[in-house]
Amino acid sequence: MQVGRREFLRCAALAAATAALPVPATAKIVNGIPYRGLGRTHEDVSLLGVGGSHIGNKELSDGEAIKIMRTAVDEGINFFDNAWEYNGGRSEERMGRALQDGYREKVFLMTKVIARDAENARKQLEASLRRLSVDHIDLWQVHSVGTFEPGDKDKVYSKGVLDVAMKAKDEGKVRYVGFSGHVSPEIHVAVIEGGFEWDTVQMPVNCLDPHRASFVKTVIPVAQQYNLGVIGMKSLAGGGVLKTGAVNAQEALLYAMSMPVSVVVSGMNSYAKFEQNLAVARSFRQLDASEVTALLARTKPFGEKPQYESYKQKGSSHR
Repeated sequence: MQVGRREFLRCAALAAATAALPVPATAKIVNGIPYRGLGRTHEDVSLLGVGGSHIGNKELSDGEAIKIMRTAVDEGINFFDNAWEYNGGRSEERMGRALQDGYREKVFLMTKVIARDAENARKQLEASLRRLSVDHIDLWQVHSVGTFEPGDKDKVYSKGVLDVAMKAKDEGKVRYVGFSGHVSPEIHVAVIEGGFEWDTVQMPVNCLDPHRASFVKTVIPVAQQYNLGVIGMKSLAGGGVLKTGAVNAQEALLYAMSMPVSVVVSGMNSYAKFEQNLAVARSFRQLDASEVTALLARTKPFGEKPQYESYKQKGSSHR
């Protein structure tokens, strides 16, 4: 599907605006995998991260899931994503098994809490530690901010989850604190500017996003002002990118990695998909403005339609 000259120029402007945002410098390369700094944490994380939701899918066997995770570490990937709620706890349990035998010491481990109140947040933290078989979590994120109702930002600040996070830091059970979400860029900005000293923020980063309710355009500049580590997710827009037929999976992941992010978390529910993503990370080359413009021009007719990013709706089942 072709776009007109006016639309192409708009895509070029979007690409130029993105190019003006500094991409974290490559801190080092491990087995061919670039590492970038994670904002104010001063931690170095692999550009590709292992997504916890897909790793717990029941269609994936325990053996294959553990093989993916351990091979990822062996091949140079150190960022592992998870959440208390993923697959009823199976995702954390599988990851806990994969991180035995010395693997825990080689990864930067993140999981998320869905509760906003202190009592349940503490219970979820303890459950995550138990399932993951660890004594501490590197990054604990408040999960899916803005998904449930417009006042969710206020609940994050007023119901006690942040008190639990700070106490857990004092106890050595949590090292850094962040938040995630995928519904509203404006809510993300409000949470960042709400007064808590966040370390990271997680959001959708894909080649559909700039065309509508854009996290890349709206949130990343604010996150950079606060020196937060930006964690990209949904590089395929929950499958929406592939439904367009305009971009393939490798191009979509390369686009996300070329954005001003520290790491792109990718859901990999088969060893073949893991190998595909590993190859993209290992051969990573930063896209220039003209290449970004071309990708945005191809996705523009779809990016303006809500159905291709259905998670940008309150009450969405996407997490």
